Amino acid sequence: MAKRSCKKGGLMTTAASSSTKLRNAFSYCVRQVRTNDYENFLCILHLPPGPRAAAFALRAFNIETAQAGDMKETNLAMMRLVWWRDAVDGIYKKKTLEHPVIQALGAVISENRLSKHWFTRLLEARMTDLDSMSPLNVAEVERYAEDTASSLLYLTLEASGIRNTSADHAASHIGKTAGMGLLLRASPYHGARRRSYIPLETAAKHGLAQEELYRGQNAEALANAVHEVASVANSHLEKARSLAPLVPAPALPVLLPAVPAGVLLQTLERINFNVFDPKLVRGVCGISPLWMHLKLKWHAYKGTY
Repeated sequence: MAKRSCKKGGLMTTAASSSTKLRNAFSYCVRQVRTNDYENFLCILHLPPGPRAAAFALRAFNIETAQAGDMKETNLAMMRLVWWRDAVDGIYKKKTLEHPVIQALGAVISENRLSKHWFTRLLEARMTDLDSMSPLNVAEVERYAEDTASSLLYLTLEASGIRNTSADHAASHIGKTAGMGLLLRASPYHGARRRSYIPLETAAKHGLAQEELYRGQNAEALANAVHEVASVANSHLEKARSLAPLVPAPALPVLLPAVPAGVLLQTLERINFNVFDPKLVRGVCGISPLWMHLKLKWHAYKGTY
């Protein structure tokens, strides 16, 4: 009897330890998103509990891989992204590494049978991006935003149990809007690293040299180039919102990232498309956190995005 009790107690202890580890993993994901991606943190709060936990894990994965790609040494960045690719492969082979985001993703993927394709596409986009200094044209910027930001939305829809063509189409356009807006907002950061996501063709069209891009010089030409990219991003947002009547109600909270994406574009317009204006990075997408929170609550209440 004593042996049986000991064995049972050991199993219970192991199970309790595993449960605690998983809770800690999800808590880590929430902290990562709140610290590094506050607009999406606010959006995720409007999801039901199950999809909410999955969305935090997915957004934390996005943060980790984005930060890996931002490492100064390209070789080290590539090694880190390969590590993440192998770690995701391991999840699908039932081999989860001791990393909080991987542990949380493992639980989410197991419970929701998420498509590996979207993880692979996101990671491959980040790897390819390491080798390029600037996109050639706007289509390349759109493609990168689709492969990264849209892929996250597809995965969140899957985690919400939603398989709907209209929702996928809206997610594609919202991802492009959000991704392109994020790249524009980060222009000063990229410029300091002698990188830019203003397409070469767009810059040349407006008489903007690469060095001026990096330093935020030639203000009028820079504003015109940014306006051109932002206009494409806004056209995607308008298309996404035109699809709203066809999107099933459970998918609407997943598409709330359209709200901060739209606010960011409005802020850009308000500051005359000067991506080096500090107002662009104040608060959340250029407005106060409280105002963003209220806007999201209103859209969630109305069932819009």
